[in-house]
Amino acid sequence: MDDVGGLRADQVRRRLGDTLALDGVSLAVEPGQVHALVGLNGAGKTTLLRVLLGMLSVDSGSVTLGGVALSGVEPAAWAGVGHTLETAFAYPELDVRQNLEIAARLRLVGSDRIDGMVEWSLSAFELGAYAGVAARRLSQGNRQRVGLAAALQHAPGTVVLDEPSNALDPAGVLLLRETLLRRRDDGAAILVSSHHLDEVARIADRITLMNRGRVIGSLDPDTLDLERSFFSAVHADDEARR
Repeated sequence: MDDVGGLRADQVRRRLGDTLALDGVSLAVEPGQVHALVGLNGAGKTTLLRVLLGMLSVDSGSVTLGGVALSGVEPAAWAGVGHTLETAFAYPELDVRQNLEIAARLRLVGSDRIDGMVEWSLSAFELGAYAGVAARRLSQGNRQRVGLAAALQHAPGTVVLDEPSNALDPAGVLLLRETLLRRRDDGAAILVSSHHLDEVARIADRITLMNRGRVIGSLDPDTLDLERSFFSAVHADDEARR
């Protein structure tokens, strides 16, 4: 796999206006691993994901993909990344099949592979009945499925998903879980930002906890009461900053 070094941030700082959104954040997402990122709203999770994907520059620190600084990552390596941020994207006027075809082309998939890949996506995310339906006519949950299928259908070696289970019904959550675990077992480096702690515990190999722009520790996915541990850690950090 091209990106054998995974995805890493080292001592990243990023200010957004008057707010220090990321304050010396370090994170390593290793191949063959689901790494979950959790924190309250405003903790800096989405900002960190944008930095990791090169959508935001850093004020200081560094980010690497496959051991290469983002400024030097070639288009072919970026094509091996699958991501969604906040709300999974789909072109509203295009139908589901067209959306998946375009997503494949944007990730440099050869024309001879696209039809088979799209058929796999329609089946894996149970979207076959909506293949000819414009994305704007889909329910929020099915639009989310389309965005996730587009991000994952090309078997990316690096996956970055922001709140991927939002809007999904229980069946959609199971489909997503199965797909991510297959990608992990195939060696992908997977980073998932989520506030659904119960779901995180089912798929994560590592859980990193953020609060107010900093990494404040990790949580054990096997912890019996993960939610209590989460809130206790956040409360302790808030108290320490006072």
